[in-house]
Amino acid sequence: MGLFDVFKGIFTQGEAAALPTLLSEGLAKTNLGDLQGLLDRLQRSGLGPQVQSWLGDGPNMPVSPELLKNALTEDHVQQLAQHFGIDPDAVLNVLSEHLPNAVDEARQQGIVNPS
Repeated sequence: MGLFDVFKGIFTQGEAAALPTLLSEGLAKTNLGDLQGLLDRLQRSGLGPQVQSWLGDGPNMPVSPELLKNALTEDHVQQLAQHFGIDPDAVLNVLSEHLPNAVDEARQQGIVNPS
């Protein structure tokens, strides 16, 4: 089962609370380390407004696969693709679709800092 199937199943079953853990497991295989490391990288790469919207109480701003590709290194994407058993382009698409909600959920769980 690929990452997309896992995420699809989570949202179908209403278990969004598992998203941060799934992402953190994959991110642990990269030099980003964890979800907070990914957010720090995205903010340094010019995606601060998006990240802040995910960490705040208002609506989540979208992020495109192209913006994620520009913010992450090819190694990051390859490592995530290998960990989850999906194509690198699919990693970017899945992150684009699910990262805002995963970060929102992680904030609520206290996994990431809202600042």
